[in-house]
Amino acid sequence: MLEINHGHIVTVASSLGLFSTAGVEDYCASKFGVVGFHESLSHELQAAEKDGIKTTLVCPYLVDTGMFRGCRIRKEIEPFLPPLKPDYCVKQAMKAILTDQPMICTPRLMYIVTFMKSILPFEAVVCMYRFLGADKCMYPFIAQRKQATNNNEAKNGI
Repeated sequence: MLEINHGHIVTVASSLGLFSTAGVEDYCASKFGVVGFHESLSHELQAAEKDGIKTTLVCPYLVDTGMFRGCRIRKEIEPFLPPLKPDYCVKQAMKAILTDQPMICTPRLMYIVTFMKSILPFEAVVCMYRFLGADKCMYPFIAQRKQATNNNEAKNGI
């Protein structure tokens, strides 16, 4: 890519690489790392004047793959922010790649959350998370995982 100054690098992260929530610190930290690596690589390509190499950062909200089954935001908000279908995320990512869009957040509301996080004081962001139910959205997921682990241990006599 560098030799011919042509190509496209796509980095798949998560909205949890742009803002975090309680209970999945390890996941958030890894996604923050992915976002930071992508930004650094993009700056490196620009500094090297490799404008023929495009980059796209993909940051979807909760994707309905079962990975975080049980994750729940505030019930009044859930109809407006349901888990995303995998094929929808792929279509949005492909549109972004084919139009050389540097970043795609799905749904678009994620841009607003990211923007608000960057301009509001931490305490205001906490209030926003609490209003949305995002501050503890992973707790039901974690409880389900613990229950499944306990059931497996009991089944196996551990």
